Amino acid sequence: MKIKNTDRTRLQKNPKISIERLNNKEMVFSFKDFDHTQGQTFLVWEENKLLHLLLEKMKEYSHKTLIDAQKAYFTIYGSFPTNSQFKYPRHISEDAIWASLHIQGKECIIGHIIDNIFYTVFLDKEHQFWPTEKKHT
Repeated sequence: MKIKNTDRTRLQKNPKISIERLNNKEMVFSFKDFDHTQGQTFLVWEENKLLHLLLEKMKEYSHKTLIDAQKAYFTIYGSFPTNSQFKYPRHISEDAIWASLHIQGKECIIGHIIDNIFYTVFLDKEHQFWPTEKKHT
């Protein structure tokens, strides 16, 4: 599992993630913790022709374990990024394990994981959750 070094110890001690389960169970997606006050809405993604791409990506990743998913476009960050343009949602536990799934280009969905379940929290069309410097510009 590729995890940022600063979060490795935290993840190993976290009861919400079981390495054994990561290897054996396929990903499941939930919108139970979706925060409609930040990022974009489903309607905005539909208008930008992104919603069908999101659903196709979720369908594809529903056949992968979290270990396999990380070989492609799924990243487990661990902690909430300090330079994020998003605010930490009050309804999410402070020890949440944050992750993202890239849909295409910079568009991604952000959420947290408990065992093999990815709880979608934000739709991030502009890559504002974990902003990075543009390369080759």
